[in-house]
Parts: sequence; structure tokens; C-alpha cells
Amino acid sequence: MSKIEASNAPFSYDGLDRVIHEKARLGLMTSLMTHPKGLAFADLKQLCGLTDGNLSRHLQVLQEAGLVEVTKGYEGNRPHTTCRLTKAGRRRFLDYLVVLERLVRDAAKAAGKEGAAPSQLGILPA
Repeated sequence: MSKIEASNAPFSYDGLDRVIHEKARLGLMTSLMTHPKGLAFADLKQLCGLTDGNLSRHLQVLQEAGLVEVTKGYEGNRPHTTCRLTKAGRRRFLDYLVVLERLVRDAAKAAGKEGAAPSQLGILPA
């Protein structure tokens, strides 16, 4: 979208990356962002409330997009899978958050409560 078109569509939020914006993947990206050294598959599954199959599929999408790295190996005799954000994944997620923050500010302004905390708008819990 050109700058002229973007100025005519201030609420298009082009930076809301469709790969990240899906609920389960947003949770995965947030979990991995808060654990820079990575997380075991089982821990990620528990943190995000996903089944093995759902987690595998969402990780595959993130991996294909270059956002997540999945390392398979063994701890002792047991298979062990570790997931972590790539440098590009970390940067893309931070860029995504900037757009998401703008969306929240725009919503607050539109509600006549510019500068209000999201919890005051009923967007996030207090």
C-alpha cells in the first residue's frame, strides 16, 4: 500500500501480521518471547493450552515463516524438542506489537478516553 493509500485508510493496520495474529500463534510467540532461550515442546503445549497436533501445526506455520526454530534431539534416551524465536521472529513480533499498541491507542482515542489504560476501556483486565 502506498503512503497516499495508507493515509486514506488509517485503520487498515497493515502491520498486523496474519501469521502472528492468529490466537494460538500469538500465544506461542508471546510465550517464546518471554523465554529467549526457548521452551520444551511440552512446556509450550501447557502454557498455550494446545494439543500435540495443534501445537505441531502452528509451530510448522511459524517455522515456515522463519519466525521459530525447532530443534529435535534427545535428553538421555527420551526425545526432546525445543522451540525458540529466531532473530527475525523476535524483530517481526516487536514490529507487530508496535502496530497492536497503535490499534489500542486509536480505540482509546475513538472512545473519548485518550491516554486511558486499556483496562479502563474494558479491553484488558486491570
